[in-house]
Amino acid sequence: MYQIEEISWLWLGIIPILVVMLFAIDRIWKSKIQNKFASNEVILKLSPNISLFKPYLRIIMIVFSLSFLVLAMINPQMGTKMETFKRFGVDIVFAIDVSRSMLAEDVAPNRLEKSKQLVNQIINTLSGDRIGIVAYAGKAFPQLPITTDYSSGKMFLQNMNTDMISSQGTAIDEAIQLATTYFDDENKIERILIIISDGEDHNDISLDMAKIAAEKGIIIYTIGVGMDKGVPIPIKKNGIVQSYKKDSKGEVVITKLNKEVLSNIAKETNGEYIEGLDTKFVIDRIKDILNQTEKKEFESKKFSEYKDQFQWFLAIGFLFLFIEVFLFDTKTFWLKKLNLFNEN
Repeated sequence: MYQIEEISWLWLGIIPILVVMLFAIDRIWKSKIQNKFASNEVILKLSPNISLFKPYLRIIMIVFSLSFLVLAMINPQMGTKMETFKRFGVDIVFAIDVSRSMLAEDVAPNRLEKSKQLVNQIINTLSGDRIGIVAYAGKAFPQLPITTDYSSGKMFLQNMNTDMISSQGTAIDEAIQLATTYFDDENKIERILIIISDGEDHNDISLDMAKIAAEKGIIIYTIGVGMDKGVPIPIKKNGIVQSYKKDSKGEVVITKLNKEVLSNIAKETNGEYIEGLDTKFVIDRIKDILNQTEKKEFESKKFSEYKDQFQWFLAIGFLFLFIEVFLFDTKTFWLKKLNLFNEN
């Protein structure tokens, strides 16, 4: 397993991109200037030993060198020692709605970002519990298997968006079905599924799946994100609203919170529906629920020691830089004889 020690240096990754852009601008500018004085044929006759290929090879070497040096700066580390820890906790799976209706802005900044904030805050309150993440829209997809690695959970959470699943809709039943596969039947640990959604379910199978989940000992808690009053779904470009989502008839789609669906799902498993507008209220309620839930001991394996890998990236970066220093713009004698690049 790998981890990044100095993620704050990741912004340096923009440097190789800027170098490529500057190189492209430089080549275009030089080409325009040269064309003002003579044609390409004349320039080749005046400078017969200048290679057309070498400048591109040099910039490739420079970009590779900078890229590996940036990787050396962030210092990827490889896990070298794994230990087994004993923990007391429960298994919690978060099923997060990423359908287009979650872009509605009846809660700030929008329903999806509010959902991600809620899950992030809940994770911050956990200590010995294991977490998993499921994303769903028209289909459900696994994001993070059951783990005690909260930092990975937050990373996956941050990257979730409405474009990650092409099939649109709100198939809560598939999210429940997928979440049930996350739990280990061998460990008799309390199982909790937290569904965060606006409740716009597009089929009637969710209650049946909730009953199956209840039979497997899973308690479902639902968090409703949105307002009862319907609002349109904005379509943005560069952060500016261009239009609103429309149906097949050309009418603006209005989306609103469906508390009834979420409440019924939770009731099937002796769970609870929680209003998601007030972050503090949601966090406090989830903390109360977890405090009242029986915690059981389980074993968890985790890397306890990591070894620096920056030296390999540093060496490769300097190797590319060393090669670039000895590349000249003139044609290489033996390559000139081979004429691999049609440099007559």
